[in-house]
Amino acid sequence: MPGVGSRRNSAFTLIELVISAALMSMILGAAYVCLSGGISSQKHIESRSDAVQSARAALALMAADLRSAVPLSKEFEFIGMHRDVEGADADNLDFATRNYTPRHEREFDFSEVSYFVQQDPKTKSLTLFRRRDPTPDPEPFSGGNREEIARGIRGLRFEYYDGWDWYEEWGDPTGKRQTKLIPEPNMSGLPEAVRITFTIDPGFERKSLEEESKSPEPPLVFQTTARVNMSLFFYRRSSGGSTNSASATPSSGGNPAGPPGGGGQ
Repeated sequence: MPGVGSRRNSAFTLIELVISAALMSMILGAAYVCLSGGISSQKHIESRSDAVQSARAALALMAADLRSAVPLSKEFEFIGMHRDVEGADADNLDFATRNYTPRHEREFDFSEVSYFVQQDPKTKSLTLFRRRDPTPDPEPFSGGNREEIARGIRGLRFEYYDGWDWYEEWGDPTGKRQTKLIPEPNMSGLPEAVRITFTIDPGFERKSLEEESKSPEPPLVFQTTARVNMSLFFYRRSSGGSTNSASATPSSGGNPAGPPGGGGQ
């Protein structure tokens, strides 16, 4: 019966089957790990790329509005307030800008603008909003429409430059200027420049509620400085209309020779 023996010799033994199954399991496991790692890396890169694009778009919007900034009203020319939400910077900024194209009737190329941060009560995350009101009214801090600019904010900080020093706040929302014999340089007018520090969570878009307890990724920090182009113009107007450089140069000691702003006064 040679045929029967040859068929027995060509069959697999139990040990060979176990070894083959083990090798196949190892190969499949390694392939799964590589595939899972590749997908995770792709999501990580995409989320960081989305965070970078979101941060750059937000900075571009704020810088464009600030470059065309003008006084908000006679009483409130430019208001920047420092505040925090659970230890994170969440500054507010209110001013008016010419960076607007009329879209409807009774609108001008002048728009009230507010930038502010709000916290989501469920996720505790911060979101950046911009309010725009192209139909100015007696209430410069209300009205108009607001739009979401960026989510997953870790911090938003504004600093204001008067030509000599940087300040954490600008303007006089509480009327302290009237009680001071010599107001501080940052209490009136327009700042010469605004420095924006924007911090965003790179993994916010892919983060679930279960992942909140895990150690967060290092935030991405972006910073830019926007020059307020109209600040010198309104300073010269308030100082008597002089256009020479001496009249627009602060005196010794860091206090301006005249009020640093005052457009509309």
